[in-house]
Amino acid sequence: MLVSIEPKSGPRPAWLRAPAPVGENYDKLKKLVRRLDLHTVCESAACPNIGECWNRRTATFMILGNVCTRRCGFCAVQKGGPMEVDYDEPRRVAEAVSLLGLKFAVITSVNRDDRKDGGAELFAMTIRAIRERVPECGIEVLVPDFQGSHEAMDIVLAARPDVLNHNTETVPRLYRMVRLGARYERSLDMLAHVKRRNPEIPTKSGIMLGLGETIDEVHQVMRDLRGSKVDVLTMGQYLRPSLKHLPVIRHVTPDEFADLKRLGYEMGFKHVESGPLVRSSYHAEDAVA
Repeated sequence: MLVSIEPKSGPRPAWLRAPAPVGENYDKLKKLVRRLDLHTVCESAACPNIGECWNRRTATFMILGNVCTRRCGFCAVQKGGPMEVDYDEPRRVAEAVSLLGLKFAVITSVNRDDRKDGGAELFAMTIRAIRERVPECGIEVLVPDFQGSHEAMDIVLAARPDVLNHNTETVPRLYRMVRLGARYERSLDMLAHVKRRNPEIPTKSGIMLGLGETIDEVHQVMRDLRGSKVDVLTMGQYLRPSLKHLPVIRHVTPDEFADLKRLGYEMGFKHVESGPLVRSSYHAEDAVA
């Protein structure tokens, strides 16, 4: 069985279909997430790969609530006033990781511009809670830009994640439309800061395609990310979560994604995931294998 990813507002290429989320591990994780009152970006952002990743025993937990303080035009996560910080959440995430026997966990969050540290404290607490309970589990953190605060990023780095991910999302020209409240140069600076502070921690970033960018603009973003010493790159097709979100301008073909993957390796990225259904946490464990 296959499920459609975009709203029924026009033809979709055959390659933009993903298997329906089923399987023993998928069902087990879904029930546990509900019982422990946790959020996953897999569900909140309507990720097409939820079934595959959950059955591979990889999950992306979303801390600091499921309401974002920014209103990005591409994102399916709920927007509005921020939720209260739940300081027991790190313990519950670690419990879920342990009970599910996860071999790799990704921790992300909504943007919390209401907090001075942008939520960095909770990232660090969650990393440490998982390390204490499941020391063999790999941990990637997918962090917001913390409004450019190096001090906030240092709080996360002090907890020693296995991978530090911060998504660039799109090309500079489209930032005001796609990433309201973000700045391209700030994202590059935060990624470069990680390497200056902890050069041994792999850094990672992701780009969505199909929002109206040109191929030359994509190539420049790739060069800029390598200039910030980013190690791992993900590239995938933007898929419109609803008619209220930004429209898809173009469907990028699998062959084009394959060409970008080859180029990424030629540029010096250590690992590249590039394909229509690739998302920032897709096959996350492979980047540090």
